[in-house]
Amino acid sequence: MEKYQILLHKMQVKNENPIQYFLNTNDQKICMNDFLGKKITLSFLNEIHCTQCDRKIKKTFQGGYCFPCMQRLNECNNCMIHPERCLVEAGSCPHDDWAHQQCHQPHVVYLANSSGLKVGITRTCNQPSRWIDQGALQALPIFTTANRYQCGLIEVAIKKFAADKTNWRAMLKNDVPLMNLVDAKKTILSQANDDLKPILEKYEDAIALIDSDHVFEFHYPVLQYPEKVKSFSFDKTPEITGVLHGIKAQYLILDTGVLNIRNFGGYLVEVSVG
Repeated sequence: MEKYQILLHKMQVKNENPIQYFLNTNDQKICMNDFLGKKITLSFLNEIHCTQCDRKIKKTFQGGYCFPCMQRLNECNNCMIHPERCLVEAGSCPHDDWAHQQCHQPHVVYLANSSGLKVGITRTCNQPSRWIDQGALQALPIFTTANRYQCGLIEVAIKKFAADKTNWRAMLKNDVPLMNLVDAKKTILSQANDDLKPILEKYEDAIALIDSDHVFEFHYPVLQYPEKVKSFSFDKTPEITGVLHGIKAQYLILDTGVLNIRNFGGYLVEVSVG
């Protein structure tokens, strides 16, 4: 039996066919695809570390932080949830802080098909991992912007006509037909034209419509999708066992239920295979 002790962070991905998923121990990178079809056990070792400062804590906030880090870090600011409120253009964030490493970078607005049509934003450098983390089957970038705030304005205009969140249960069941994102783009731009026009006029030198109609497609390492979705939590079930049927977004799909690895950043677990 193979055993690994892992301090969980979100799985790293490599965009191949199928997508490759990795978890890191202190001294090696583990390809989770290798465990497909095998029985695995994930045991919470009753130890949690803040993913920022590494100190031991009893509870995490916003995906792996201790409470002081959650309050202190710009990563946890409200603009991460509402980019249209980002302060990067107002000069309210110091030039040497996290915001200017993240928010003051080129971004893209995109359409994706994860549980149906949705709109989203991401830094240009996060393509395509952002779409994979959402379990998207398809993605189409539609605008480039100079920063996060401008992307947020466009997203607000478009989300009147498209969802901005993924239905994770439908995504995991793969109950999602492929769609023509190029046609969807034309329709959305027409529907949102009145709201988009003043934004594009104000930032005509910073925002550009992407001419390319290249649609990205993603293939996930899944042997069998669940008919019903039961979600596991280490807080309620310290030992989770099942045959690994697949991996999609940041979920391990077991024959007994699903586990969102990203939700348990900083948790120390032992992974046993076989």
